[in-house]
Amino acid sequence: MRNTVIFDMDGTLLDTLEDMYLSTNVVLTEAGFPPRTRDEVRQFVGNGSRVLMRRCIEGGEANPKYEACHAAFQEYYHTHLNDHTTPYPGVVWLLDTLREAGYPMAIVSNKTDSAVKDLNRDAFGDRIPVAIGAQDGVRKKPAPDTVYEAIRKLGVKKDACVYVGDSETDLETAANAGIPCICVSWGFRGRAALEKLGAEQIADTAQELLDILKEYAGE
Repeated sequence: MRNTVIFDMDGTLLDTLEDMYLSTNVVLTEAGFPPRTRDEVRQFVGNGSRVLMRRCIEGGEANPKYEACHAAFQEYYHTHLNDHTTPYPGVVWLLDTLREAGYPMAIVSNKTDSAVKDLNRDAFGDRIPVAIGAQDGVRKKPAPDTVYEAIRKLGVKKDACVYVGDSETDLETAANAGIPCICVSWGFRGRAALEKLGAEQIADTAQELLDILKEYAGE
């Protein structure tokens, strides 16, 4: 029986794209770089802010402006991370349903830890008790470290867990952690891309995701 759900955040629970897109282009424009399209930013996210900036800036981390741009992005985005961000349709209902049924839940993300905790609190209140983001000295996804930390904080066993995400990073994270992965098609990659990546289970709606989770839980 697998009744513990570990969620990715961006592209899975929350549509954070607009705020990341706008923040990215404010920083790029101020630094004299050409802006990126919304679709480019959508493809660039998922591995943390350093990777996002590396992909956006010509020359990546070798560019002499890289570190300043990354610092500026972190400062600007943390101030504007909730301007346009909202839960995806059906997500709040899903979390309420899972909580009422007694499913332990957690979030693991490559966002900074403070941003993850702020967004979780603002969007979901006390529905998800454990939310873990990027921290110094802890490997980011697709390494399994934050998943293992969530499992420890929830006080459950790994074989009780299932992972829910929307990208190749999430598929790799679940595989590295040794737990099943359910992908959602409403996030940053979409069904066609997920199928190409080899996703075995893809939910198109919150109801479909709930149905799959119930199967794992033996309901």
